[in-house]
Amino acid sequence: MLIIFGGLPGTGKTTIARELARQIGAIHLRIDSIEQAIRDCSPDAVGLDEAGYRVAYAVAEDNLRVGRTIVADSVNPLQITRDAWLEVGRRAQAITMEIEVVCSDSREHRARVETRKPDISGLRLPSWEQVISREYHPWDRERIVIDTANRSLEQNIKTLREALLPQ
Repeated sequence: MLIIFGGLPGTGKTTIARELARQIGAIHLRIDSIEQAIRDCSPDAVGLDEAGYRVAYAVAEDNLRVGRTIVADSVNPLQITRDAWLEVGRRAQAITMEIEVVCSDSREHRARVETRKPDISGLRLPSWEQVISREYHPWDRERIVIDTANRSLEQNIKTLREALLPQ
């Protein structure tokens, strides 16, 4: 199974993706980690966004082909990136699920963005202005939407597990 996360920075998607992967024994592929590793090797890297996603697509497909579940964690802001994740799943003949994480309370979202600390060495987190001005295309297809405003991690994980892994 390929579980594809998307959502603006600061919505809580990495927290949810990481915990979901831990609970179900999946591989957590985080674009921020991949991009920072590329940056560390080549500070002048051009086209970093595309390179990070392409590396993640390849690693995901390799692991899906050997029967692993992947939790893909990225902003996934464009139709083209969302379609590419679905294509990875199709080529690997994996079930795919898309999840958009949002925070409908803009004050809470802003507070998260402005107070969070990087958990990847060298990673520069975006400012609130960068988050709200970021190119982020609306989704045009069915997906699971998790609104993290005023909800605990446990509540969000429970909702996702019920949607992804029905009993």
